[in-house]
Amino acid sequence: MVTTLDDTKRNAIAIKLANLKLIQQLIIENDELFLRLSTDAEISDRLRKMLEDDRKNLGVVETTIVQYGIQKDPGQTVQEMCDKIRQLMRDSKLSFYEKIFQHELLKHQQVMSGVVIHKAAQKVGADVMAAITPLNTVNFENRAHQEQLKGILEILGVRELTGQDADQGIWGRVQDAIATFSGALGSAVTQTTDKKDMNIQDVIRMDHNKVNILFTELLQSNDPQKIQEYFGQIYKDLTAHAEAEEEVVYPRVRSFYGDSNTQELYDEQAQMKRLLEEIRAISPSTPEFKDKVRNLMDIVGDHIRQEESTMFASIRNNLSTQQTEELATQFKAAKSRIQERLGGTKTGVNV
Repeated sequence: MVTTLDDTKRNAIAIKLANLKLIQQLIIENDELFLRLSTDAEISDRLRKMLEDDRKNLGVVETTIVQYGIQKDPGQTVQEMCDKIRQLMRDSKLSFYEKIFQHELLKHQQVMSGVVIHKAAQKVGADVMAAITPLNTVNFENRAHQEQLKGILEILGVRELTGQDADQGIWGRVQDAIATFSGALGSAVTQTTDKKDMNIQDVIRMDHNKVNILFTELLQSNDPQKIQEYFGQIYKDLTAHAEAEEEVVYPRVRSFYGDSNTQELYDEQAQMKRLLEEIRAISPSTPEFKDKVRNLMDIVGDHIRQEESTMFASIRNNLSTQQTEELATQFKAAKSRIQERLGGTKTGVNV
């Protein structure tokens, strides 16, 4: 019979990612509230910069969830916690200092959640690690924000207790701490986003990297259950990726990439979809299964090489930076919508 992909560990990480997004949205709400409450120009300036980072980081979290390919709702306890914190922030009984204090705790929770997701991904699979790589930037920036918030808390706390300004040397210590974290960031993070929005080439390349890892993991495994899980994810990832490209990317590039080149991409993906359906009908315990997976991997590999060489070059030569970033946003939105539809689709194989 046909079974659905049901990997408890991957689904658990998907819930944690949903929690991360929900908390990031609350953090942005808090930033906006604090800017309205702040009467200190320097504190306002730092809060404004944190808000810019947090809005960008929400986009990174959303991209990661789409890249991960499994969408879940946040946990009930996290939803309840966010509702309680939101009410606390609206409460006039709390001072500005006390609200910032609660916010710093929220940032700490966000940092630890990101670390736990990263460590769990190391245990689950290389494809999961590839999918969550963009979170590195969010984790490190949230850690840097913690240090800035501690500086703000010292200043506000001293004012609240004494009515006098704190030693402004606090900001120097904060900047030293931020510089330390920025140095620890390393090239892995800057290669991911480089403090800019990802363009369509970045997003498509991330999909390509992930599916290549999934193919490798599947072909190296001799466990029918794990093979089923890997194929289930390959099926969903390739289907969502292909349909989003056909909806958003190929119509956009056809005018400058050419009718014949673009049609070739459509034809390759049609062949890929037919083979995916064939593999679904085969038991993973038979030699034929992996033979067809290798065939699929070859087809996908040829498709990837064409996109990353000639199509990407054509995009660079014909679209502005802003246009490629807008195309990425449209692609991610389409892919997310398709993933939600596939969430109830049986994507396993015969066992």
